[in-house]
Amino acid sequence: QVQLVESGGGLVQAGGSLRLSCAASGRTFSSYVMGWFRQAPGKEREFVAGISRSGGYTYYADSVRGRFAISRDNAKNTVYLQMSSLKFEDTAVYYCAAANRESGGRFPDPGMYDYWGQGTQVTVSS
Repeated sequence: QVQLVESGGGLVQAGGSLRLSCAASGRTFSSYVMGWFRQAPGKEREFVAGISRSGGYTYYADSVRGRFAISRDNAKNTVYLQMSSLKFEDTAVYYCAAANRESGGRFPDPGMYDYWGQGTQVTVSS
């Protein structure tokens, strides 16, 4: 069982930056593939970024590639999402998720993930 707690959300102006954190409980964090998803009001949850167990491989949605960066610190049981050049359309609740399996190229598939955090709100003002 893994518990995930996101933090770092807030209100930011367009063009600004935020860094989200997701702290995981348990002693086997390094065995989990991690992902970030987001859900805007009235829209389906969408994939944002994913990272392999070691952190050596990352994958991004086209909408955020070049602006967002996912990273992890396995010693701290934490995954991060550095968001830069934020746009109004980035406004959403952001969720981190953990998968206890190899990604197999399925980073964007929410069905691959076993555990989810409660989410943190990111609001970008235009």
